[in-house]
Amino acid sequence: MAAIRRTLSDEMAGSRRGIGPRAAALLAGVLSLLLLAACAGDTPPEAEGDSHGGMSTATKQPAQAASMTMSDHGTVAEFTLKTGMDNGNMVFIGSGGNIDGVVNPALHVGEGDIVKITLVNGDAAEHDIAFPDFDAHSEHLWGRGSTTTFQFTAAKRGEYVYYCTVAGHRKAGMEGKFIVGGGQTTTEEIDSSVADIVRKPDDLPPPIGERAPQTVRVSMETVEVQGRLADGTLFNYWTFDGKVPGPMVRVRVGDTVELTLKNNAGSRMWHSIDLHAVTGPGGGATVTQVPPGEQRTFTFKALHPGLFVYHCATPLIASHISAGMYGMILVEPEGGLPPVDHEFYVMQGEIYTVEPFGTRGLLQLSEEKVLAERPEYFVFNGSVGALTDLYPMRAKVGDTVRIYFGVGGPNATSSFHMIGEVFDRAYPLASLTSPPLTDVQTLSVPPGGAAVVEMELQVPGKYIMVDHALARAERGLMGWLLVEGPDNPGVFHDGAEGER
Repeated sequence: MAAIRRTLSDEMAGSRRGIGPRAAALLAGVLSLLLLAACAGDTPPEAEGDSHGGMSTATKQPAQAASMTMSDHGTVAEFTLKTGMDNGNMVFIGSGGNIDGVVNPALHVGEGDIVKITLVNGDAAEHDIAFPDFDAHSEHLWGRGSTTTFQFTAAKRGEYVYYCTVAGHRKAGMEGKFIVGGGQTTTEEIDSSVADIVRKPDDLPPPIGERAPQTVRVSMETVEVQGRLADGTLFNYWTFDGKVPGPMVRVRVGDTVELTLKNNAGSRMWHSIDLHAVTGPGGGATVTQVPPGEQRTFTFKALHPGLFVYHCATPLIASHISAGMYGMILVEPEGGLPPVDHEFYVMQGEIYTVEPFGTRGLLQLSEEKVLAERPEYFVFNGSVGALTDLYPMRAKVGDTVRIYFGVGGPNATSSFHMIGEVFDRAYPLASLTSPPLTDVQTLSVPPGGAAVVEMELQVPGKYIMVDHALARAERGLMGWLLVEGPDNPGVFHDGAEGER
């Protein structure tokens, strides 16, 4: 791993000398994403120790200014930050005073303070630091030991962020909080005051297995709810049962399904449901256009085994889907599916907001961007961080894992990929009665489509689930599979063959 990091750092530095600045920036972004992939085997957070890759021992705590002085223009709050690595992540590490050794320290200053930032390059790769809410940023640094200093005035109270703007670095870990005057509404206060709309990846019904066909009654309620889109960012979601995706429905081929759709009395919109597993007009949508406070019921027979998407089909259909109205129905083949240790339910979607990506506060749906197919956010299970910071998938070495993966869309095709793993068996287009493909690296899954993949886990670490259209990771699309267990040097070893 160290050799990979040194190679990437050398390539970044060398690229600045041999090609133009625009090409160099593009190469830096690509190399950053490769570094992120190289770190995918690092130890899961709950298993981390005190090792920091040669850096000083670091903690994640808030910090006051490392130095406070007075000038003719007011109080000057000075901070020195050094770039480095912490448990496989790119980070800023505080240097000096009571922020010494703190990873991505929260920088506290008073309203009106002059803020002086010194950035030291500690790892030879290209970096910078920006405080975008104050239109303040450093020069770009490359070369170990290079430094830059700049200052600005903290003219407005609130909680903000600072980060490295080099492509991929913010997502790789180079981000911290900047708090002015104690802040106004904090991220934690915002996030605690709104609904958690994320469907946990292990929230799905158990396997059906061997049984005769029967009648299955399903009830869903469409609910419009204000929920967390990202840290400090809210969105008005439209949902099935208050979560994104909606509940997984699980039946077997030959079952008769009686489905009742209720629209919450507090809704502003009509809603409906179109299930791709239905043989009948509109997939059920023609008989489930439901106004607020009412409900509709229809019955269908599950004729085809497979994994199928469902979604709202009330105009503007793409807007209803983008706001969170999608889910999946699994129709098991006769006899069920082979047993595995863990099953996970994951769906990819796009969110189109009037405000640009990263804006804090309550964001509004943009139908113009929906129609232009220009999403601001790409998400797994409804929000940024849903399957990383909030609810990562978890398993152990030796376990078998099955992921039911679908794309709600409404517009973008996914190149579904797990960094550091190969799908042992894959069912493209979720055709469960076709022989699976074996040894698959990436699957193309269209909007309104699905796939099923299976893996046996052999090496512990953090595996990163992505759409391999990797720019989308910068807009929120990433998930973790955290695998605990003993090392397996026969399969993966950080070092030369003779060093085992």
